Amino acid sequence: MKNSGRHFAKRCIMMLAGILFISICVGCYRLSGFGVDAFTCMNLGISGFIGMSFGTWQLIINLVILIIVFFTVRRCIGAGTIVNMVCVGYGADFICWLVQDVITADMTLALRIFVLILGCIFAGLGVAFYMVAEMGIAPYDSVALILQKWTKGRIPFQFARVMTDVVCVLTGIVFCLISGDDIWMIVGIGTVINAFFNGPLIQFFRTHITEPLLHGRPQERITYNIMQKKRKYKNELFRISSLKERILHILWM
Repeated sequence: MKNSGRHFAKRCIMMLAGILFISICVGCYRLSGFGVDAFTCMNLGISGFIGMSFGTWQLIINLVILIIVFFTVRRCIGAGTIVNMVCVGYGADFICWLVQDVITADMTLALRIFVLILGCIFAGLGVAFYMVAEMGIAPYDSVALILQKWTKGRIPFQFARVMTDVVCVLTGIVFCLISGDDIWMIVGIGTVINAFFNGPLIQFFRTHITEPLLHGRPQERITYNIMQKKRKYKNELFRISSLKERILHILWM
């Protein structure tokens, strides 16, 4: 019971850490001025075309994806889904406010490149953290898992994520061009890097950091499973021994 509680607490911490990292990621992308992530790129392009506020459109598309997720990979919905949808935007706003208004940092080219790299790292790390915690993930992050499930694993997660990101970027560009908006307001080198490298980065961090952090290294997991089997075997022996004693007691009576 104690181990179970400790495991749940670790999952909660990893979920919250992942969402914090995603907030830092979005804030870094905005501060860099080199373009936004793929999903934001699409939503900015479509919302500009239909004349709807970005926040309202993003909420609508998140709800649509959430319905699809509910009927396909329902296990992806949880507390983390709600926390992600509510907190990431405000967290990114806070980071931008802190850097631009409080610290009033001079965003030189070198600093912009640095925060762009930082944003890319935190993007992969953040998603890897709250996906492995399995306490719910953002609706869009579930799309790659849905593709992986529908293709029965023929398209691995990292390639499915690259596909969805590229489709989002292209969709954002098309709608931006149709509406006559400035394409460079939503697309930049940061968008391209995010689209092509976020999936592999997520998979890398899941394999080498977040899964070992939550479940332990393979050898540790084997040792833990052996200990669990030994404990179960001892309990079974104790139960059989107690049963024999009861039978003998009844026979002697």
